[in-house]
Amino acid sequence: MILALSFHDDLHAIAVQHAVRARGEEFHILECDAVSGRPGLTWHLSGTTDDSGASAAVPTSEGRTVPPAQAELLWWRRARADQQLTMSAAASDGAGLGAQQISLVNNDCRGALAGILAASFHGEWISPPEATDRASDKVYQLWVARQAGFRVPRTLITQSRDEVVDFTREVGRVIVKPVVGARGPSLYTRWIEDPQKLPAESFAVCPATYQEYVPGRHHIRLNCFGERMFAALIETEELDWRPDLNVPITRWPVPQDLARRVRTVLDRLGLPMGVIDLKLTPGGEPVWLEVNPQGQFLFLEPLTGEPLTEHFADYLITADAAARSCRQSVAPTSGAI
Repeated sequence: MILALSFHDDLHAIAVQHAVRARGEEFHILECDAVSGRPGLTWHLSGTTDDSGASAAVPTSEGRTVPPAQAELLWWRRARADQQLTMSAAASDGAGLGAQQISLVNNDCRGALAGILAASFHGEWISPPEATDRASDKVYQLWVARQAGFRVPRTLITQSRDEVVDFTREVGRVIVKPVVGARGPSLYTRWIEDPQKLPAESFAVCPATYQEYVPGRHHIRLNCFGERMFAALIETEELDWRPDLNVPITRWPVPQDLARRVRTVLDRLGLPMGVIDLKLTPGGEPVWLEVNPQGQFLFLEPLTGEPLTEHFADYLITADAAARSCRQSVAPTSGAI
């Protein structure tokens, strides 16, 4: 059995569920934002000291309950969304729910689901929550990529306008982007032409990421599923390719040396999979920009013709079989001495 933790109506999870089930495998989606108002989540711990003293069940997107202990694989896709029912509950109550009450519902639903899975699921994580959180740190992953031999943009993270001014003089053209970002509309990468014309207070509000501009029009979106990699070449003069996909986008064969270095970075980050953004210099050198531990890949299917959903389903099923085989090999036998 394969479990996927994501949010309600996540197209990636639903598409992969269909592909996995078409192969005859059991696959259930756990919706992290639909715990509130949906019975079925339980965990019971007795006073005994062995595994038989605990039992757990979690609700699926289809209204069933499943025991996490019976799954071999858990796709940790999205786990942070707030509950959908909290705002409707607030609207139905004349007094409304206060901010603290809403926060309580969100935190306790999120914490209960994550805690139950951590305590009750004993199979393979794609990817482990701790590694996912650490690898999502753009500062840390940039450092790891450079240690693995990638060229990375010269980078400054600061709240000082004077430091940004000096950095601009040092590297030439500079771009700016969030260190982490926020929920809501996407915050795209922007130019910062003359930082001296901006008020120092706007820099001091919070740190931002300033990087040298890497020239070129060839952007690479590389999907790494275990040992297999599928990449797309996106050709555009724009600084950030995401707002406009009406540009040439084609399959791009991943060179062996690049695949080895990508796999090295992900291994050091503890990630079995990842979606990587690179940029090719005019000379063809790949420059590491970032990895999203659970990045989007469905949008590339109609643009490149690469069946990424099927590839990912194959990856999960293979990992599921390996986890099941490992569990069976370490299970105690009745005649053991």
